[in-house]
Amino acid sequence: MEVAGQGRQAGGTPRAALAELLAGNRRFISGQPVHGHDVTAAAAASGDQQPYAVVLGCIDSRVPLEAIFDQTFGAICVIRTGGHVLDRAVRGSIEYVVGQLGVPLVLVLGHERCGAVGATVDALRSGERPGGSLAHLVEEIAPAVTEVGLDDPAVHPLAIRRHVRRTVHALRADDLLVGPVAAGRVAVVGGLYDLRTGEVALLDPT
Repeated sequence: MEVAGQGRQAGGTPRAALAELLAGNRRFISGQPVHGHDVTAAAAASGDQQPYAVVLGCIDSRVPLEAIFDQTFGAICVIRTGGHVLDRAVRGSIEYVVGQLGVPLVLVLGHERCGAVGATVDALRSGERPGGSLAHLVEEIAPAVTEVGLDDPAVHPLAIRRHVRRTVHALRADDLLVGPVAAGRVAVVGGLYDLRTGEVALLDPT
């Protein structure tokens, strides 16, 4: 079985990068991962980094991104925030890996039963916003919940999907990404992780 090693061995195009991520997820689901996280693999990747993808995901402890895509050291850049919410630091990090490291793929990964989305639904229903910076997460996720509608019995799972798509659209319109995306050098795609099966399913952009 041929699998990608460190970095750009996965291929330099958005299509090849996405194919490798999904192939790694299939290895993960099948119980046949090939990349162990040991010190020799770390040492092998200790030179210049050449990742082929950046994955923006949630902080949920049940969704370890390198593991679910069966990726080794140096292969992907990982960014995690509550509900994969964007802020200036996240945007700047993605702009860096795309502009400076030449990464051709940005994957926004949501997951079923997301607590951040659930907290946002609860906050909007009760009218009581949380204090501190947690309020920022709620404010950023709230438009997705509102678009679905609080009266929809499936508001939580539908809002998760809507929030992924909104994040994808926001990144595609980013000042430093819009050009590479339009030229086809970079793809920004969304996906959803199933906590029960471990499978990642791509979401259509609408």
